[in-house]
Amino acid sequence: MLFKQKGKSSQRLLQIKGLLCGLTFACCTSLGIPSASAAQTVTIRLGPFEQSVAIADLEEFAKTGKLPTSLQGFSAFLPSGMQELLQRRLSINPQAAANLTQELQKTSWGRQLITSLTAALPGSSIESVEGALSLALRQVNGLSVVGFLRAYPQTNVTVDATKAIGLAVELNPNRLQSQALGSLLARELFVNNQTESYKSNFNPATIGKEVVEQQTITLRDPKRNRSITVDIYASEVKQPQQPLVVISHGFGANRKYLAYLARHLASYGVSVAAIEHPGSNSIAINQARNTSDLKNLLNPNEFIDRPKDITFLLDELTKLNNQPGKLQGKLNTQQVSVIGHSLGGYTALAIVGGEVNIGQLKRFCNNSLNIANAPGDWLECAAATLPENKLQLRDERVKSAIALNPMAGKLFGDKGLSQINKPVLILTGTEDALTPALKHQIQPFNQLGGQKYLLTAIGGTHLSISDEAYAVNSATTIIKERRGIEARPLRELLKGVSVAFVKQLAPEAKNYQPFLTSAYAQSFSTSQIKLRLNSQLPASIKPWLEMTTR
Repeated sequence: MLFKQKGKSSQRLLQIKGLLCGLTFACCTSLGIPSASAAQTVTIRLGPFEQSVAIADLEEFAKTGKLPTSLQGFSAFLPSGMQELLQRRLSINPQAAANLTQELQKTSWGRQLITSLTAALPGSSIESVEGALSLALRQVNGLSVVGFLRAYPQTNVTVDATKAIGLAVELNPNRLQSQALGSLLARELFVNNQTESYKSNFNPATIGKEVVEQQTITLRDPKRNRSITVDIYASEVKQPQQPLVVISHGFGANRKYLAYLARHLASYGVSVAAIEHPGSNSIAINQARNTSDLKNLLNPNEFIDRPKDITFLLDELTKLNNQPGKLQGKLNTQQVSVIGHSLGGYTALAIVGGEVNIGQLKRFCNNSLNIANAPGDWLECAAATLPENKLQLRDERVKSAIALNPMAGKLFGDKGLSQINKPVLILTGTEDALTPALKHQIQPFNQLGGQKYLLTAIGGTHLSISDEAYAVNSATTIIKERRGIEARPLRELLKGVSVAFVKQLAPEAKNYQPFLTSAYAQSFSTSQIKLRLNSQLPASIKPWLEMTTR
């Protein structure tokens, strides 16, 4: 087992990466606030903007928490937890420091980390960054952000704010844990001797035979003062015994995000309603872009309104299904499967029966949240201000759910997902920097008690399943995403598995069961993204789950 084979050395490397994550956040938060450094000054560069700050002032802030006069202008951009981060130390035996540095240089992710950190510090070199890290590791009082920068061999350290922010997001500790887990997942989730188990005379990943029609409707909910726009995809021929799928987009996206998947499902006779949530779509994030605290990017009520949007939609589609028109008899609102991505993944899990635990989320956000956490951790904490202790948003018409890279984290507490008694499929990507796999998908999957599937993309990122033609919001461009051609096999697998999963609500369910197997998923694997489909976690994964309980 990798966890035991690597032992303390592997854990130390993870902790070093975590501290380097802290370094990039400390050097640049929002506008770019540097931490105490070896140099006399730190210069922040953000486009044409440059600002220098004295190291002595920063170190004073690290020690006392009192913001010096020279830093008063940056007070609005300093997130909570900055002082704690600057004080954090990793105790390492100085005699073992040289070996740890060599191990970092030998691993592919270690070399990539050094290269990325060098790019975030213009004028530096790989040798200077490695040298500073090696020297800082030898300090008797342990490795710290301040220690690293004090060991840097220049009188001034320049920080490229944009690159530093991107690197900090990629190196958040939760993501590092998921990334390190990747090779173990690739090996332990692999299933042998099933190469013949999915043989069939058709492949649900290929386009179906039905001709698809699309129309857009806007529905008004006067009780909640919300206008809900929906794209409906349905076959020309009425398919009354087929289920209905509702697709819920993520934060900052829109109803077009998974248009390719909606059209594909409809080609198999499954009607699809791709909903747009007005309080958390691309318009909402554009309006909130100047907010520096991620917790304030999202109205807390969205965690309630999103599932209610779907309930309202089903009520309205029931009326349309019974009225004369093109959609009559095509909207089976009594047999519904919800597919959601990211925040939409949360929405799917909530409406299929997951109990939201605001009390437990609030304790995490108040006691454990700091700037080293992933963006998804911060975003979910927007819900912590809700007055309810627990939320039950289940709609009994929803019979199953697919959660793609869901933002789950602490939203459902330790037991909220165990309330779900219907089939659930969760997709996770080990390179997901926004909602890291271990905390947001693998641990939540472990909580599920009913029929469940874990689709694992080793090498997949948060946006790997997005339509190639979909324009990604510029706010996410600082994070490296694996999209396009190299992620196409994952999207093809998603199409096939989604059809097979949703068809379990249809009369022909048995014909599609062979495509919900490990062998089918593994057949789409490439050298860039290895794919696995499992219904249980092997025992070797369980020790890693303990990391998410802190």
